Amino acid sequence: MRARRRTTVLATAVVLALATAGPLAAGPAFAAPVTRPASTLDEQALAAAITGLPDADATAALVRVGGTDGTWRGSSGVHDLESGTAADPDGRFRAGSTTKVVTAAAVLRLAAEGRIDLDRPIQRYLPGLLGRQFRPVTVRQLLNHTSGIPAGDGLGETFEELYAHRFDTLTPQQVAASAGAKQPEFCPGRKQHYLNINYTFLGLLIEKVTGRSYASEATRLVLAPAGMRDTYFPGADPRILGPHNLGYQAVERADGTTEFLDVTEWNQADRFAAGDMISTTADLERLLVVLFKGRIVPEPQLREMFTVPADIPGAAYSAGLTRFELGGRVYWFKSGGRYGYNAAIAATRDLGRTLVYSVNATDAKSEDANPVVGRIIAAALR
Repeated sequence: MRARRRTTVLATAVVLALATAGPLAAGPAFAAPVTRPASTLDEQALAAAITGLPDADATAALVRVGGTDGTWRGSSGVHDLESGTAADPDGRFRAGSTTKVVTAAAVLRLAAEGRIDLDRPIQRYLPGLLGRQFRPVTVRQLLNHTSGIPAGDGLGETFEELYAHRFDTLTPQQVAASAGAKQPEFCPGRKQHYLNINYTFLGLLIEKVTGRSYASEATRLVLAPAGMRDTYFPGADPRILGPHNLGYQAVERADGTTEFLDVTEWNQADRFAAGDMISTTADLERLLVVLFKGRIVPEPQLREMFTVPADIPGAAYSAGLTRFELGGRVYWFKSGGRYGYNAAIAATRDLGRTLVYSVNATDAKSEDANPVVGRIIAAALR
């Protein structure tokens, strides 16, 4: 399964220490360390992790490490390959599936307000979207990917197919309807399978119970309280508004050489509440801190974000996050990938260590671990 494979890839990536040399001109890493006296951060390893960009694997990297252990900031690479201008460390980027953290938080806030019942079937909220072949699927099962709803239809399978349709609009309603017309993958609550479709349904749920758009409610419930002023949901607009570094996809030509195709502009409307967010590393760091401190989602609803189903072997996903253990420490993280951009957030529950990165990966949707991402994780979470 693609999602399970990607979780394995991320787990493998933390031990990568690859220094990959590519065909592109290498630029320096610009680090801005601001470390407390008792810091346990390895600043040299962090700087080395992003040195040498652009290369064959990535054109830029933006990194923020924080928490009570110490603080470090760094950026490397270029704004674009044509000019070679240094990457903007405050640039916006496609945050991909880190959007799910915002969606989960919005749903849990509405649950705290009594407007959503986590144990109520989604069929009661959104009648007609799931066919009669589906047993009742609760909101909680959507949050932790145990619904059994299969993936909805997209605009293609390969990069070439998707790229040809990059300016087309596929609505979340169409995606949800196509999934609801298929057969269930499994009985709800019996297995865990990470799929965007779960959060597509949650986005539609937010719109149904509030009577307002997902973007406006996610902003009101999460982005505004977290102070995420540079984060927004583009919908069908293919552009990234404001300062940003360009994203590229490596494409092999017929003669065996590699072309780096600009994929910055792309209509992501079908990603919706599962992955259609543009943000900055500073904003995602704010989200981590404010969320984990209980300032957005109150107890007991916040516990859903740190609870993995105990009765499902191998389960790793909670509401919006993934449990990951390294070196005796438990981290809660969420990664995301759109063409041209890889992003992730991670933190210990007590915020002793936090990590946010954006890597302009040249094969961001690959199932193989990106070497730059691997080096960042290994340096930051050691």
